Amino acid sequence: MKVLPPGTRISGVILALLVGALTATPIIMLLIGSFSKGLTATGAFTLEKYIKAYSNPALPRILLNTLIFVLGSAAFASLLAFTLAYLNVRTDIPFKGLFNVIPVIPMMVPHILFAVSWMLLLNPSNGIVNLSIRTLFHTHGSLFNIYTLPGMIFVEGLLDLPIAYLIIAPAMASFDPSLEEASRISGASGWRTLRRITLPVLKPALLASFTLVLVRSLAAFAVPTMIGMPGRVYVLSTHIYRLISTGYATDYGEAAAVGVIVLATSITFIFVYRKLTSETEKYVTVSGKGYRPAVIGLGKYKYPILGIVGILLLFMIVLPVLTLLYTSLLPYSMVPSARAFSMMNLNNWRTVFHDPISIRALKNSVFLGIVGATLGVLLSALIAYTVVRVKSVTSAILETSVFLSFSFPGLVIGVGFMWFFVRTPLYATLAALLIGYIATYLPYGVRPLTSAFVQIHKDLEDSSRVCGASFLYTLRRVIAPLLIPGFVSAWILMVTMFLRELSLSVVLSRPGTEVLAVRILNFADDSLWGQVSALGIVMILISSTLVLMANLTGQWASRKR
Repeated sequence: MKVLPPGTRISGVILALLVGALTATPIIMLLIGSFSKGLTATGAFTLEKYIKAYSNPALPRILLNTLIFVLGSAAFASLLAFTLAYLNVRTDIPFKGLFNVIPVIPMMVPHILFAVSWMLLLNPSNGIVNLSIRTLFHTHGSLFNIYTLPGMIFVEGLLDLPIAYLIIAPAMASFDPSLEEASRISGASGWRTLRRITLPVLKPALLASFTLVLVRSLAAFAVPTMIGMPGRVYVLSTHIYRLISTGYATDYGEAAAVGVIVLATSITFIFVYRKLTSETEKYVTVSGKGYRPAVIGLGKYKYPILGIVGILLLFMIVLPVLTLLYTSLLPYSMVPSARAFSMMNLNNWRTVFHDPISIRALKNSVFLGIVGATLGVLLSALIAYTVVRVKSVTSAILETSVFLSFSFPGLVIGVGFMWFFVRTPLYATLAALLIGYIATYLPYGVRPLTSAFVQIHKDLEDSSRVCGASFLYTLRRVIAPLLIPGFVSAWILMVTMFLRELSLSVVLSRPGTEVLAVRILNFADDSLWGQVSALGIVMILISSTLVLMANLTGQWASRKR
């Protein structure tokens, strides 16, 4: 019979209660709020909010826009990820190291800044690309208009590419190419082999990628707000935002009623994803028989395809960041020219650094990023240990609770937390944001640490315990040093998520608790694109610095162990 360390069972119950409170509280309060007359009248139940929400004549169009947006984004991101994974794993394309960088780069650029950069490039009135085309060809119209559903799908698809790639690439790498070779030897064409062999075998990974991107695009807020709202293209997330941010009387009840359908859909998608990933054993093609991936020669198409990949790199990082930097130095948007470069100055930067709200937002974001990520990683480590080492009903409940929180759309959960915090001293404090951040992004800490714990054999713990070491001493001196890479990965993921967080913040932040993403949104609402760009570059620099410091600290700690 397996003997658990003293206190482990009790600790597991406490953790399950804590995580359950973090995940269940906003859902319960969202449901209560949707049946309540108002924030201060949660005891008076009514169906009025549901009737009002679902009888809105604009809702059918909003639902259709949402459906097109999430399906289009998921299809675009998954197709792009499949193409990049295939080129990286299965062909002889040069500079394969680029493929380890390109797909994950969007994770380093906050979504709101990525959306802003494409607005500055492709908006129909004064977008840099449209201005350049008018100047070169002496036209009066606009060739591109980013404020459309295709524009939203394009930008969101690029942002969701890392999620899709990180699911598809490993499956592609472990796919036995002898199946394709047998198909070709039998006379099948390349297209028939792809359709009848490759795609069916990769079906779980492709469907899992598609489903997970559906979840993230359904929860997307930055792109629908920055790109959709100016073009009057509303989806569910921006519809909820309008309910809680416009008008004289904010209707959190109606927002909660709409949020219920978003949350229910998102939870359904995430359980479909879990079902798909749990059945991958049916599609195993690699055994112990000398598996070796085949490489397909691209021949004369090698460098043209590499050029296309280079253009993708330009679209995903170089162009957005350069656009932000360029705009931050100009008084207004203009075509790059000698006149534009002569007008460059640091006025926007001075404005940002002399703005007390921006400075306060910067301090709040750094505090929430560092403290929140640290607390989140510590909680994640305890959860991961319980899930991996303590096989019980409690650990199963704990794992399900954490996995469930991955489906939480920030804006919807923010509304749920608002109903809870408004009746407590935590309302309008940084602590409210801290709790909301950890509850929403806990899976980003638990996942890498769970993988790290799985790789550490339990015999190491047993040996330490046999030698007389206590559970805590074993955890501190044996397990923790081996978990350094997992700790670093989890901390980096959480700190970048916290620094760029927007959807939850727009609901919970109040005067005095502003964060960088919300301040950037405020500048964008006033069309102060120079200040938006300057503060955005500051945000990217802070995020990159913290990531670099975490990596260096992890390397130093690894050498010391």
